[in-house]
Amino acid sequence: MKPMDLPLRRSAGSRPVAVDRLRGGRAIATQDCVAEEVPVALEYNGVSHAVMLATPADLEDFGLGFSLTEDIVDRASDIRGIDVVAGPHGITVRIDVASACFVRLKERRRNLAGRSGCGLCGMESLPEAVRAPPVLRSAAAFPAHTLLDALHALRGGLQPLHEATGATHAAGFGDASGQLLLVREDVGRHNALDKLIGALVREGHDVARGFIVSSSRASYEMASKTARSGATLLAAVSGVTGLAIDLAEAAGLALVGFARGDAMSIYSHAERVLWDRSHG
Repeated sequence: MKPMDLPLRRSAGSRPVAVDRLRGGRAIATQDCVAEEVPVALEYNGVSHAVMLATPADLEDFGLGFSLTEDIVDRASDIRGIDVVAGPHGITVRIDVASACFVRLKERRRNLAGRSGCGLCGMESLPEAVRAPPVLRSAAAFPAHTLLDALHALRGGLQPLHEATGATHAAGFGDASGQLLLVREDVGRHNALDKLIGALVREGHDVARGFIVSSSRASYEMASKTARSGATLLAAVSGVTGLAIDLAEAAGLALVGFARGDAMSIYSHAERVLWDRSHG
């Protein structure tokens, strides 16, 4: 299936608003479509753990992905159930986890208050903020053109919410041929990635056999979540941070930035990106 053959997902998480648009020195009263951003509380075994500002779509995927990439659970089977409950002040994602995971979570005593652009809010110590990544053992490598093909497809109709609002990020999962198999969107780039990882696990994809692309920059947390998902490559359309490179080097993660058109910059584990090295 070609990427553009994928059915377009509904633009859930947006709403129409009145707007005065200035154009050519004239004001025109019209309507616009904006992305929704609501408080989403993540609750484990009845105890509130984190409140994020997120797009109210794909929240079961978000709950699963967040639980995995934040090391709250070790595997999807540690989660007994996920319920999404709307309330007057926001949405609560109620996650029932195995007792051993809940005990570990309580011992961490973290009170994380998240924002759509914030990566490490609420951490209690420096060692907790910069956690050692898992080491990726897969030998997976991908032709450079497949990364560019996937990012081109991401911009070519697979972000309906962004097309409607211009205010969201996207994360996508590509296979070895460069076809995008899944895409998730959110006002926060970290949230979009968590949603994608949750969806990949729920649908049974072998994450180690593909790569992740992002419409944003590649920060430390984006690299950390990618490594914890088992994917061996993260390609972003924008730049990367120094701490993201350090983590990627330690984890065995290929980190690619400024992947646009026919160009890209490879910041770590270039052996995972295949191109004709005889041409320099």
